[in-house]
Amino acid sequence: MKRNIETRSRAKQLRTNMSDPERTLWEILRAGRLQGIKFVRQNVRGRFIPDFAARAHRLIVELDGATHALPGAEAHDALRTAELEAQGWRVIRFANNEVMTNPEGVARAILMALGKDF
Repeated sequence: MKRNIETRSRAKQLRTNMSDPERTLWEILRAGRLQGIKFVRQNVRGRFIPDFAARAHRLIVELDGATHALPGAEAHDALRTAELEAQGWRVIRFANNEVMTNPEGVARAILMALGKDF
C-alpha cells in the first residue's frame, strides 16, 4: 500500500515541531531509554499520526493538549482510538500537564501498560 505523501509530510513536520510535553516524553522514550523498548514518534498509522508508538508491543501513547478539550474533540479522540484498536493497537492517553508535572508517573504507567515493572 502506497502511503499518502501529505500524511507523511505532516508527520515529518510534527516531528520537527514538537510541543514541550512531547519533547519531555520523547527524552524518556527515545533510544530505548525506557527499559530498552523502542519507540517511534509521529509515525503514520493508516490515516492517523500517533504521538508515540512501541511497534513491537503494539502500544500507542497519545498526549492530549488544550485542543482535546474543545467541543467535539472527545468524540474525535474516541473514533481515532477505536480505529487504531481495530488495527490491533492499544492506545493510552496522558494530558500534557501530567507529562510536565509527573514524567516519572507517566513513564511508570507506560511500563505498566507494557506489562513491565518500573
